[in-house]
Amino acid sequence: MKIHVELDAVRQTKWYEYALRFLFGGLITATAGIIAKKFGPEIGGLFLAFPAIFPASATLIEKHEREKKARLELKATKRAAQAVSVAAAGASIGTIGLAAFALAVWKNVPNHSPWLVLLGAILVWMTFSVLLWQIRKRCALFRRRIKRT
Repeated sequence: MKIHVELDAVRQTKWYEYALRFLFGGLITATAGIIAKKFGPEIGGLFLAFPAIFPASATLIEKHEREKKARLELKATKRAAQAVSVAAAGASIGTIGLAAFALAVWKNVPNHSPWLVLLGAILVWMTFSVLLWQIRKRCALFRRRIKRT
């Protein structure tokens, strides 16, 4: 499955799907706030690294894939599962990248300019995320080659 951006999907997404994502994101953020209040900001901050809209996005991705294939009169179960799987991998990688961002900020803010720390942390996040995505992609290619032989 090749990853690409579909700008047309923005127009196809219905208002209530955005509302659902907003609701899930708000609930997860509020839960992280409650955890932070009870156990401290360090623990609560870890829960903010959870991709807040992923639960809603996963169900919407599956629904859209099924609808797209149904219009073509094809079975969409496998394709929908693959699409959600790729989204889950991206969310996991993004979460690891955000954890690296948080670590970079946490370790460097006391000793350096906040703007430089944020810029550096953004670069750490982007580097981590892209690197992990490339590793995942190469591992998938390697597994496919092994299956063929």
